[in-house]
Amino acid sequence: MFGNWLKTTILMAAIVALFGVVGAALGGANGMLIALLFAAGMNFYAYWFSDKAVLKMYGAQEVTADNAQFRHYYQMVKSLAENAQLPMPKVYVINESQPNAFATGRNPENAAVAATVGIMRILNERELRGVMAHELAHVKNRDTLISTVSATVAGAIASIAQFGMLFGGARSEGGERAVNPIIGILVMLLAPLAASLIQMAISRSREFEADRMGAEISRDPQALASALDKIHQYAHRIPNETAEAHPETGQMMIINPLAGRSFDSLFSTHPRTEERISRLLQLASLY
Repeated sequence: MFGNWLKTTILMAAIVALFGVVGAALGGANGMLIALLFAAGMNFYAYWFSDKAVLKMYGAQEVTADNAQFRHYYQMVKSLAENAQLPMPKVYVINESQPNAFATGRNPENAAVAATVGIMRILNERELRGVMAHELAHVKNRDTLISTVSATVAGAIASIAQFGMLFGGARSEGGERAVNPIIGILVMLLAPLAASLIQMAISRSREFEADRMGAEISRDPQALASALDKIHQYAHRIPNETAEAHPETGQMMIINPLAGRSFDSLFSTHPRTEERISRLLQLASLY
């Protein structure tokens, strides 16, 4: 647990440091401030309203204890939330064949969890319980807050890189450019990529921690390991049209919905499924 939080802290520090370097090099103080305010404004909106936007994007339907078709699913989430000492989140179902699930919301008091009908078809009760425990772990760890902060800084870096030439770049007291134009162009091209890589690394680190805490909440790491294996296999074969149209939502899912098209683990928002399963099976001996 401590190792994952330390890694996340280091990565967050790295992306903030990258922001400072890029801002000073390309935009100067004024450009850096404008880009940060622009990105912060966009992400402030996303922080407060992104949960509703994503749920609407996926056509998610809220279910309650009175819903006969999904009553068992609702009661499962309620039981796990009690185990995790969390307020009861809103519970949603997505009419999507690809098996997947995600959590959203700015804090535990305003959280929601969603699962596709596809995941309910292929997983048994134990496995689905393990998946929903993983999603509640994201809520408990406030991973949506972490991802929002990293997205804010990454967005600011991209803004500075995009408008760096417009700002004219940092200049010396004599009015000359303080940065070689070629270096400036390289920074403009490479800085957003570096920011994205750090952001993806933060996401991967949080997935490991959510696996660990999810196993703790469900007290059944082997079930989550089995679920991840099944979801991974099906995700390669069943397309997700919404995720294809909005690939930025992929990092929210328990398994990347576009996993079959990933170039390399370096560019992935999720750790390798095999490594996640291996870690969970090592935890199984403790339960």
